[in-house]
Amino acid sequence: VVTNPTGVTQDVRHIVDVMHDDPRVRVVAVFGPEHGFRGTAQAGGSEGTSKDPATGLPVHDTYGKSGKALADIFAASGVDTVVFDIQDVGARFYTYIWTLYDCMVAAALAGKRFLVLDRPNPLSGRAASGPVLERPQASGIGREPVAQAHGMTVAELALLFNGEFVARAAGRRVDLETVRMTGWRRGDLFDATGLPWVPPSPNMPTPRTALAYAGTCLFEGTNLSEGRGTTRPFELLGAEGIDRRWAERVNALGLPGVRFREAYFVPVFSKFEGRTAGGVQLHVHDPRAFDPVRTGIALLVTAKQVWRGFAWRSDHWIDKLTGTPLVRTMIDAGASADEVVAGWQDGLAAFRRTRERYLRYR
Repeated sequence: VVTNPTGVTQDVRHIVDVMHDDPRVRVVAVFGPEHGFRGTAQAGGSEGTSKDPATGLPVHDTYGKSGKALADIFAASGVDTVVFDIQDVGARFYTYIWTLYDCMVAAALAGKRFLVLDRPNPLSGRAASGPVLERPQASGIGREPVAQAHGMTVAELALLFNGEFVARAAGRRVDLETVRMTGWRRGDLFDATGLPWVPPSPNMPTPRTALAYAGTCLFEGTNLSEGRGTTRPFELLGAEGIDRRWAERVNALGLPGVRFREAYFVPVFSKFEGRTAGGVQLHVHDPRAFDPVRTGIALLVTAKQVWRGFAWRSDHWIDKLTGTPLVRTMIDAGASADEVVAGWQDGLAAFRRTRERYLRYR
Protein backbone atom coordinates (compact mmCIF):
# COMPACT_ATOMS: atom_id res chain seq x y z
CA VAL A 1 0.00 0.00 0.00
CA VAL A 2 1.37 3.41 -1.05
CA THR A 3 -0.19 5.83 1.39
CA ASN A 4 0.21 8.46 4.10
CA PRO A 5 -2.05 9.86 6.88
CA THR A 6 -4.74 10.80 4.32
CA GLY A 7 -5.48 7.14 3.55
CA VAL A 8 -8.48 6.95 5.88
CA THR A 9 -12.03 5.67 5.68
CA GLN A 10 -15.00 7.91 6.51
CA ASP A 11 -14.73 6.90 10.16
CA VAL A 12 -11.04 8.00 10.05
CA ARG A 13 -9.57 4.53 10.40
CA HIS A 14 -6.38 4.16 8.39
CA ILE A 15 -6.55 1.94 5.32
CA VAL A 16 -3.48 -0.04 6.39
CA ASP A 17 -5.10 -0.89 9.73
CA VAL A 18 -8.40 -1.77 8.04
CA MET A 19 -6.76 -4.01 5.45
CA HIS A 20 -4.40 -5.60 7.95
CA ASP A 21 -7.35 -6.55 10.18
CA ASP A 22 -9.30 -8.09 7.28
CA PRO A 23 -8.55 -11.80 6.79
CA ARG A 24 -9.41 -11.52 3.08
CA VAL A 25 -6.39 -9.27 2.46
CA ARG A 26 -2.69 -9.98 2.94
CA VAL A 27 -0.80 -6.72 3.29
CA VAL A 28 2.94 -7.34 3.03
CA ALA A 29 4.44 -3.84 2.88
CA VAL A 30 3.73 -0.12 3.14
CA PHE A 31 5.39 2.54 0.98
CA GLY A 32 5.69 6.15 2.17
CA PRO A 33 5.93 9.23 -0.12
CA GLU A 34 7.35 12.70 0.57
CA HIS A 35 6.64 13.67 4.22
CA GLY A 36 6.51 9.98 5.08
CA PHE A 37 3.91 7.32 5.88
CA ARG A 38 3.05 9.09 9.13
CA GLY A 39 3.40 12.59 7.62
CA THR A 40 5.96 14.00 10.04
CA ALA A 41 8.65 15.24 7.63
CA GLN A 42 8.71 18.77 6.23
CA ALA A 43 8.90 19.65 2.51
CA GLY A 44 11.64 17.81 0.68
CA GLY A 45 11.95 15.16 3.40
CA SER A 46 10.73 11.69 4.28
CA GLU A 47 10.77 9.33 7.23
CA GLY A 48 13.09 6.62 5.97
CA THR A 49 12.56 2.88 6.13
CA SER A 50 11.11 1.46 9.34
CA LYS A 51 8.59 -0.95 10.83
CA ASP A 52 5.02 0.13 11.53
CA PRO A 53 4.52 -0.41 15.29
CA ALA A 54 0.76 -0.94 14.95
CA THR A 55 0.90 -3.76 12.38
CA GLY A 56 4.53 -4.85 12.30
CA LEU A 57 4.61 -4.24 8.54
CA PRO A 58 7.80 -2.99 6.88
CA VAL A 59 7.52 0.63 5.73
CA HIS A 60 9.67 1.49 2.71
CA ASP A 61 10.67 5.05 1.84
CA THR A 62 9.84 5.73 -1.83
CA TYR A 63 10.55 9.48 -1.87
CA GLY A 64 13.13 10.33 -4.52
CA LYS A 65 13.12 6.78 -5.90
CA SER A 66 11.94 5.87 -9.38
CA GLY A 67 12.52 3.51 -12.27
CA LYS A 68 14.48 0.31 -11.67
CA ALA A 69 15.46 1.29 -8.12
CA LEU A 70 11.79 1.50 -7.12
CA ALA A 71 10.90 -1.59 -9.18
CA ASP A 72 13.54 -3.52 -7.25
CA ILE A 73 11.94 -2.45 -3.94
CA PHE A 74 8.54 -3.69 -5.16
CA ALA A 75 10.10 -6.99 -6.28
CA ALA A 76 11.99 -7.51 -3.02
CA SER A 77 8.95 -6.71 -0.88
CA GLY A 78 6.99 -9.66 -2.21
CA VAL A 79 3.91 -7.71 -3.32
CA ASP A 80 1.77 -8.82 -6.25
CA THR A 81 -0.47 -5.73 -6.29
CA VAL A 82 0.47 -2.16 -5.46
CA VAL A 83 -2.45 -0.17 -4.00
CA PHE A 84 -2.29 3.65 -4.12
CA ASP A 85 -4.41 5.67 -1.66
CA ILE A 86 -3.31 9.28 -1.08
CA GLN A 87 -5.33 12.52 -1.06
CA ASP A 88 -4.03 14.89 -3.76
CA VAL A 89 -4.55 18.67 -3.75
CA GLY A 90 -5.00 19.34 -7.47
CA ALA A 91 -1.70 21.07 -8.34
CA ARG A 92 0.92 19.61 -10.68
CA PHE A 93 3.82 20.53 -8.40
CA TYR A 94 2.41 18.64 -5.39
CA THR A 95 4.57 15.53 -5.40
CA TYR A 96 2.03 12.79 -4.66
CA ILE A 97 0.79 12.53 -8.25
CA TRP A 98 4.40 11.96 -9.30
CA THR A 99 4.74 9.33 -6.59
CA LEU A 100 1.73 7.76 -8.34
CA TYR A 101 3.45 8.05 -11.72
CA ASP A 102 6.80 6.71 -10.46
CA CYS A 103 5.08 3.78 -8.73
CA MET A 104 3.09 2.96 -11.89
CA VAL A 105 6.29 2.93 -13.97
CA ALA A 106 8.06 0.80 -11.35
CA ALA A 107 5.12 -1.61 -11.16
CA ALA A 108 5.17 -1.97 -14.96
CA LEU A 109 8.90 -2.73 -14.84
CA ALA A 110 8.43 -5.23 -12.01
CA GLY A 111 5.35 -6.88 -13.54
CA LYS A 112 3.04 -5.93 -10.65
CA ARG A 113 -0.66 -5.09 -10.77
CA PHE A 114 -1.60 -1.52 -9.81
CA LEU A 115 -4.79 -0.41 -8.09
CA VAL A 116 -5.78 3.23 -7.46
CA LEU A 117 -8.42 4.13 -4.87
CA ASP A 118 -9.89 7.42 -5.99
CA ARG A 119 -10.39 10.55 -3.88
CA PRO A 120 -11.84 14.01 -4.67
CA ASN A 121 -9.86 16.83 -6.21
CA PRO A 122 -10.33 19.54 -3.52
CA LEU A 123 -10.23 22.28 -6.18
CA SER A 124 -13.11 20.53 -7.98
CA GLY A 125 -12.67 18.93 -11.38
CA ARG A 126 -14.28 21.63 -13.48
CA ALA A 127 -11.35 22.62 -15.67
CA ALA A 128 -7.62 22.48 -16.16
CA SER A 129 -5.76 25.79 -15.94
CA GLY A 130 -2.27 27.18 -16.03
CA PRO A 131 0.84 26.41 -18.06
CA VAL A 132 1.56 22.86 -19.19
CA LEU A 133 4.95 21.43 -18.24
CA GLU A 134 7.57 21.38 -20.99
CA ARG A 135 9.76 18.28 -20.79
CA PRO A 136 13.08 20.18 -20.39
CA GLN A 137 11.67 21.39 -17.03
CA ALA A 138 10.82 17.87 -15.80
CA SER A 139 11.69 17.17 -12.17
CA GLY A 140 10.28 15.55 -9.04
CA ILE A 141 7.51 18.19 -9.00
CA GLY A 142 6.50 17.47 -12.59
CA ARG A 143 7.52 14.50 -14.72
CA GLU A 144 5.25 14.87 -17.74
CA PRO A 145 3.21 17.50 -19.67
CA VAL A 146 0.35 18.26 -17.27
CA ALA A 147 -1.32 21.63 -16.55
CA GLN A 148 -0.48 23.45 -13.33
CA ALA A 149 -4.02 22.94 -11.99
CA HIS A 150 -4.99 19.69 -13.73
CA GLY A 151 -8.65 19.45 -12.66
CA MET A 152 -8.48 15.65 -12.38
CA THR A 153 -8.77 13.02 -9.66
CA VAL A 154 -5.86 10.68 -8.92
CA ALA A 155 -7.62 7.79 -10.69
CA GLU A 156 -8.21 9.94 -13.77
CA LEU A 157 -4.56 10.97 -13.69
CA ALA A 158 -3.56 7.31 -13.41
CA LEU A 159 -5.57 6.53 -16.54
CA LEU A 160 -3.98 9.48 -18.34
CA PHE A 161 -0.48 8.48 -17.20
CA ASN A 162 -1.04 4.91 -18.36
CA GLY A 163 -2.53 5.98 -21.66
CA GLU A 164 0.04 8.64 -22.53
CA PHE A 165 3.29 8.29 -20.58
CA VAL A 166 4.01 5.03 -18.71
CA ALA A 167 4.96 2.97 -21.78
CA ARG A 168 7.42 5.69 -22.81
CA ALA A 169 9.24 5.25 -19.48
CA ALA A 170 8.75 1.51 -18.83
CA GLY A 171 8.42 0.02 -22.30
CA ARG A 172 4.87 -1.12 -21.57
CA ARG A 173 1.76 0.00 -19.73
CA VAL A 174 1.02 -1.15 -16.20
CA ASP A 175 -1.80 -3.58 -15.41
CA LEU A 176 -4.06 -0.86 -13.97
CA GLU A 177 -7.39 -0.91 -12.16
CA THR A 178 -9.12 2.10 -10.60
CA VAL A 179 -11.87 2.22 -7.98
CA ARG A 180 -14.35 5.01 -8.60
CA MET A 181 -15.88 7.24 -5.98
CA THR A 182 -19.64 7.37 -5.55
CA GLY A 183 -21.48 10.66 -5.13
CA TRP A 184 -18.72 13.00 -6.33
CA ARG A 185 -19.47 15.47 -9.12
CA ARG A 186 -16.91 17.52 -11.06
CA GLY A 187 -18.12 20.80 -9.61
CA ASP A 188 -17.79 19.68 -5.99
CA LEU A 189 -15.27 21.45 -3.79
CA PHE A 190 -13.95 19.40 -0.88
CA ASP A 191 -16.32 20.96 1.66
CA ALA A 192 -19.26 19.50 -0.29
CA THR A 193 -18.07 15.91 0.09
CA GLY A 194 -18.68 15.45 3.81
CA LEU A 195 -15.35 13.64 4.05
CA PRO A 196 -12.85 14.33 6.82
CA TRP A 197 -9.86 16.45 5.80
CA VAL A 198 -6.56 15.00 6.93
CA PRO A 199 -3.64 17.35 6.14
CA PRO A 200 -1.78 15.67 3.23
CA SER A 201 1.44 17.42 4.34
CA PRO A 202 2.46 19.61 7.29
CA ASN A 203 1.75 22.88 5.45
CA MET A 204 -1.64 21.86 4.00
CA PRO A 205 -3.89 22.21 7.07
CA THR A 206 -7.24 22.89 5.32
CA PRO A 207 -8.94 22.52 1.92
CA ARG A 208 -8.77 26.34 1.63
CA THR A 209 -4.98 26.06 1.86
CA ALA A 210 -5.07 23.74 -1.14
CA LEU A 211 -7.21 26.23 -3.05
CA ALA A 212 -4.61 28.99 -2.62
CA TYR A 213 -1.63 26.66 -3.01
CA ALA A 214 -2.33 25.93 -6.67
CA GLY A 215 -1.29 29.53 -7.39
CA THR A 216 0.67 30.88 -4.46
CA CYS A 217 3.13 27.98 -4.27
CA LEU A 218 4.83 29.84 -7.13
CA PHE A 219 6.33 32.08 -4.44
CA GLU A 220 8.61 29.15 -3.55
CA GLY A 221 10.47 30.25 -6.68
CA THR A 222 11.09 33.75 -5.29
CA ASN A 223 12.81 35.38 -2.31
CA LEU A 224 9.41 36.13 -0.71
CA SER A 225 7.90 33.95 2.00
CA GLU A 226 5.06 31.70 0.86
CA GLY A 227 3.81 31.60 4.45
CA ARG A 228 5.63 28.49 5.63
CA GLY A 229 6.23 28.76 9.34
CA THR A 230 2.89 30.53 9.92
CA THR A 231 -0.60 29.25 10.66
CA ARG A 232 -1.69 30.34 7.16
CA PRO A 233 0.80 28.80 4.72
CA PHE A 234 0.18 29.83 1.09
CA GLU A 235 -2.43 32.35 2.23
CA LEU A 236 0.15 34.73 3.77
CA LEU A 237 2.84 36.04 1.43
CA GLY A 238 5.51 38.64 2.05
CA ALA A 239 9.04 39.79 2.83
CA GLU A 240 10.89 42.35 4.90
CA GLY A 241 10.31 45.78 3.43
CA ILE A 242 6.93 45.20 1.77
CA ASP A 243 4.11 47.50 2.90
CA ARG A 244 0.46 48.29 2.12
CA ARG A 245 1.18 49.16 -1.52
CA TRP A 246 1.17 45.51 -2.56
CA ALA A 247 -2.35 44.87 -1.24
CA GLU A 248 -3.53 48.12 -2.84
CA ARG A 249 -1.98 47.22 -6.21
CA VAL A 250 -3.34 43.69 -6.42
CA ASN A 251 -6.80 44.63 -5.11
CA ALA A 252 -6.99 47.21 -7.89
CA LEU A 253 -6.96 44.37 -10.44
CA GLY A 254 -10.39 43.18 -9.26
CA LEU A 255 -9.49 39.51 -9.40
CA PRO A 256 -12.62 37.34 -9.10
CA GLY A 257 -13.47 35.59 -5.84
CA VAL A 258 -10.63 36.98 -3.70
CA ARG A 259 -9.59 40.05 -1.74
CA PHE A 260 -6.20 40.91 -0.28
CA ARG A 261 -5.47 42.30 3.16
CA GLU A 262 -2.30 44.13 4.13
CA ALA A 263 -0.65 41.70 6.55
CA TYR A 264 2.45 41.34 8.74
CA PHE A 265 3.74 38.05 10.13
CA VAL A 266 6.77 36.41 11.76
CA PRO A 267 7.50 32.90 10.43
CA VAL A 268 8.77 30.43 13.03
CA PHE A 269 10.75 28.55 10.36
CA SER A 270 11.67 28.82 6.67
CA LYS A 271 12.15 32.22 4.98
CA PHE A 272 12.38 35.22 7.35
CA GLU A 273 12.39 32.95 10.40
CA GLY A 274 11.95 35.10 13.51
CA ARG A 275 11.70 38.32 11.46
CA THR A 276 8.73 40.48 10.55
CA ALA A 277 7.59 40.15 6.96
CA GLY A 278 5.07 42.48 5.37
CA GLY A 279 2.77 41.47 2.57
CA VAL A 280 -0.74 40.21 1.92
CA GLN A 281 -3.21 37.65 3.14
CA LEU A 282 -5.57 36.11 0.60
CA HIS A 283 -9.24 36.03 1.60
CA VAL A 284 -11.17 33.84 -0.86
CA HIS A 285 -14.83 34.86 -0.57
CA ASP A 286 -16.12 33.00 -3.65
CA PRO A 287 -14.15 29.77 -4.22
CA ARG A 288 -16.08 28.96 -7.39
CA ALA A 289 -15.10 32.25 -9.02
CA PHE A 290 -11.54 32.18 -7.67
CA ASP A 291 -8.82 31.26 -10.19
CA PRO A 292 -5.73 30.29 -8.17
CA VAL A 293 -3.31 30.18 -11.11
CA ARG A 294 -4.24 33.58 -12.54
CA THR A 295 -4.20 34.98 -8.99
CA GLY A 296 -0.71 33.58 -8.38
CA ILE A 297 0.57 35.21 -11.56
CA ALA A 298 -1.06 38.55 -10.66
CA LEU A 299 0.58 38.41 -7.24
CA LEU A 300 4.01 37.80 -8.79
CA VAL A 301 3.56 40.65 -11.28
CA THR A 302 2.42 43.14 -8.65
CA ALA A 303 5.05 42.08 -6.09
CA LYS A 304 7.76 42.82 -8.64
CA GLN A 305 6.15 46.18 -9.40
CA VAL A 306 5.93 47.43 -5.81
CA TRP A 307 8.99 45.90 -4.12
CA ARG A 308 12.45 46.74 -5.38
CA GLY A 309 13.92 43.74 -3.55
CA PHE A 310 11.94 41.16 -5.56
CA ALA A 311 14.09 38.36 -6.98
CA TRP A 312 13.70 34.89 -8.42
CA ARG A 313 15.55 32.03 -6.76
CA SER A 314 18.97 31.77 -8.38
CA ASP A 315 18.31 28.19 -9.54
CA HIS A 316 15.23 29.35 -11.51
CA TRP A 317 13.01 27.04 -9.43
CA ILE A 318 10.11 29.09 -10.75
CA ASP A 319 10.62 27.40 -14.13
CA LYS A 320 10.18 23.97 -12.50
CA LEU A 321 7.05 25.14 -10.68
CA THR A 322 5.40 26.67 -13.75
CA GLY A 323 6.88 24.03 -16.05
CA THR A 324 8.19 26.64 -18.45
CA PRO A 325 10.58 29.64 -18.58
CA LEU A 326 7.72 31.63 -20.15
CA VAL A 327 6.31 32.98 -16.90
CA ARG A 328 9.64 34.22 -15.55
CA THR A 329 10.80 35.77 -18.81
CA MET A 330 7.49 37.50 -19.52
CA ILE A 331 7.25 38.97 -16.02
CA ASP A 332 10.87 40.15 -16.26
CA ALA A 333 9.98 41.81 -19.57
CA GLY A 334 7.16 43.76 -17.89
CA ALA A 335 4.17 41.72 -19.10
CA SER A 336 0.85 42.05 -17.31
CA ALA A 337 -0.83 39.09 -15.64
CA ASP A 338 -3.32 38.80 -18.50
CA GLU A 339 -0.50 38.78 -21.06
CA VAL A 340 1.31 36.02 -19.16
CA VAL A 341 -1.88 33.94 -18.95
CA ALA A 342 -2.47 34.43 -22.68
CA GLY A 343 1.00 33.06 -23.39
CA TRP A 344 0.18 29.49 -22.35
CA GLN A 345 -3.29 29.06 -23.86
CA ASP A 346 -2.28 26.95 -26.88
CA GLY A 347 -0.52 24.35 -24.74
CA LEU A 348 -3.38 24.35 -22.25
CA ALA A 349 -5.95 23.78 -25.01
CA ALA A 350 -3.99 20.73 -26.21
CA PHE A 351 -3.80 19.32 -22.67
CA ARG A 352 -7.52 19.86 -22.17
CA ARG A 353 -8.24 17.80 -25.29
CA THR A 354 -6.06 14.95 -24.02
CA ARG A 355 -7.49 15.22 -20.50
CA GLU A 356 -11.07 14.90 -21.77
CA ARG A 357 -10.47 11.29 -22.87
CA TYR A 358 -9.68 10.18 -19.33
CA LEU A 359 -12.39 11.90 -17.27
CA ARG A 360 -14.67 9.51 -15.40
CA TYR A 361 -17.06 11.86 -13.59
CA ARG A 362 -19.53 14.48 -14.83
